[in-house]
Amino acid sequence: MPSSFHSATDLLKKVRKIEIRTKALSHQIFAGEYHSAFKGRGMAFSEVREYQWGDDVRNMDWNVTARLRSPYVKVFEEERELTVVLMIDVSRSGLFGTSEQTKRDLIAQIAAVLSFSAILNNDKVGALFFSDRVEEFIPPKKGRSHLLRIIRDVLEFHPSSDGTDIGAALKYLTGAIKKKCNVFLLSDMIDADREGNLRYEEALKVAVGRHDISVVKVHDPREVDIPPVGLVHVKDSETGENAWINTDSPKVRREYREWHEDICEKEDKLFKKYQVEYVDISTDEDYIKKLKSLFGSK
Repeated sequence: MPSSFHSATDLLKKVRKIEIRTKALSHQIFAGEYHSAFKGRGMAFSEVREYQWGDDVRNMDWNVTARLRSPYVKVFEEERELTVVLMIDVSRSGLFGTSEQTKRDLIAQIAAVLSFSAILNNDKVGALFFSDRVEEFIPPKKGRSHLLRIIRDVLEFHPSSDGTDIGAALKYLTGAIKKKCNVFLLSDMIDADREGNLRYEEALKVAVGRHDISVVKVHDPREVDIPPVGLVHVKDSETGENAWINTDSPKVRREYREWHEDICEKEDKLFKKYQVEYVDISTDEDYIKKLKSLFGSK
């Protein structure tokens, strides 16, 4: 049979396997956490009324107040239906993996769990695939077929570019979706300049003012520490740069570890600065506990 048939069959099997596992997890574990974490966080404008003692002054409607010459406040009501958007990093670095799965495989499973949890609560789910540009945007919708399309795309997506630009993706999201939504940024978050400065702070600052953003960072254990395996030829999967590295050198391993720790510290400070909840999940660990802690922090 043609190889394309086999690849399509293998893909369907993989999608089905992910669906069975993650759907069960969503039913048994995450539905309650998801509901308590996100339901009631979205508020829609309902009406204006005259200011009463104890009202939050942040809800003042200054236009109506000026026109009627009497203080008025905006009244909000809980939105019963939420919108979830998955921002999925499909840059080439996601294909790296030294354990049983790649970072892209792990992202696919986590995306599936979050999607099924949203669907179970009758919410819409959308997806934004990005590299160093926005590769594809799937507008939020409901339904199993829509959900399976997202999972399939995570697994088989072939980006037109190899790099990563989280800032560009956040800017696109801010422009594309005006209504407040729950955003999950699924990425290895490798997006810093040569000096180790994170390149997406300004875009994140704007995005968190409009949406509820959570970061699910994935990494491979070999990205934390380089093992001493002699002289190794390495190639940056995103920039294409080549280099020889002597991994037996304690100095080389120490400098890399310090660089990695510096990046992680900057991420931690940045997320705390803008009150962004996040978890860091390795490809060799069970992601369930980490996701539950993310929901519990909401």
